[in-house]
Amino acid sequence: MKYSIQEIIQYIKEEDVKFIRLAFCDVFGKQKNISIMPDELPRAFTFGIAIDASAIEGFGDETHSDLLLHPEADTLMPLPWRPEQGRVVRMFCTITYPDGQPFEYDCRSILKKAVQTAKAAGLSFFFGTEQEFYLFCLDEHGNPTKKPYDQAGYMDIAPEDRGENIRREICLTLEQMGIRPESSHHEDGPGQNEIDFRYSDPLTAADNAATFQTVVKTIAMRNGLAADFSPKPLPDQAGNGFHINISVKSFNHTDYMGEMIAGILDKVADITLFLNPSESSYQRFGQNKAPKYISWSSENRSQLVRVPAAVGEYRRAELRSPDPTANTYLAFTLLIYASLHGISEHLSLPPAADLNLFKADANTLSHFKKLPDNLQSARVLASQSSFVKSCLPKALIELYCH
Repeated sequence: MKYSIQEIIQYIKEEDVKFIRLAFCDVFGKQKNISIMPDELPRAFTFGIAIDASAIEGFGDETHSDLLLHPEADTLMPLPWRPEQGRVVRMFCTITYPDGQPFEYDCRSILKKAVQTAKAAGLSFFFGTEQEFYLFCLDEHGNPTKKPYDQAGYMDIAPEDRGENIRREICLTLEQMGIRPESSHHEDGPGQNEIDFRYSDPLTAADNAATFQTVVKTIAMRNGLAADFSPKPLPDQAGNGFHINISVKSFNHTDYMGEMIAGILDKVADITLFLNPSESSYQRFGQNKAPKYISWSSENRSQLVRVPAAVGEYRRAELRSPDPTANTYLAFTLLIYASLHGISEHLSLPPAADLNLFKADANTLSHFKKLPDNLQSARVLASQSSFVKSCLPKALIELYCH
């Protein structure tokens, strides 16, 4: 829902809001916030709220430490788990320097630029996400263990699936915040869950993905559990994926799905560092439905890009390699630019790989290019990629590569 600044100020008064969280993400996608009192909101909208950037990795040093947060009125969300009396709301912010110049490492602004580039080309992109996470028990001191909350399997039901009530609480909380989950179920691993979201514009989808992890961790903690989004929490079980569904619509109604997928396949090795930024990301590849080879097919879950059996507005391509440690804003940015590359260059899709790559023989697999095998290989590819350098600030790339 879109709100004006005056509507926000009126809402704060009428709904007994006592704390306002101004949220932003660091360059690695970790959500940060500062809380202000209602009386400070007009100043925040007019001038911004200062933060010490030197204390945030990638944001600067002590010599240029001041940055300003400017709340975006149309991102207002109540936090339903906070008290009804003295309510708490959250808004995402744009980040600038004190002189008003945009902060070049503000990942939301980087994504906004990609969206505007696509719009200038007559294209709109839409994203829907599927995030997996484990629920682990706590020890007697309240610290997370690696003991799964249940031993259920894929789409099992209660009583084997003990996470059903927690997923329901998560989904209902998200609905109260104006975020629309599409479905939820138990995943392959013990204590592993998945919640999927309906598609939306790139910025809203990225904001919702960041909000989702916060909500899940909060609800899990309230239930005496720990939520784990790391790529490979248990070495002998399925890893956590962050499947990204992408669709493109052109203003002249041309179908660019094939060129979009071709562009992503062409650049995916270069951008894997930003889709899979941790060491354990690469332990996931090649097993338990996590792809290792650069390929595509319809409906086939062993492929990197899958085109689900959906029609009309639900027609999309699903990228299956990313994991939840990715900075969603940078991931969406790079996927938009890769798609634009495929469309502008009129790239053709390679033949579909209609076979199970998890069971294929070595001779068959030798015909496919692979994703990077480890984090260092991904860093080398990204640091040498002219495509990545054209999409992201140099210093931001260096942070990821070193």
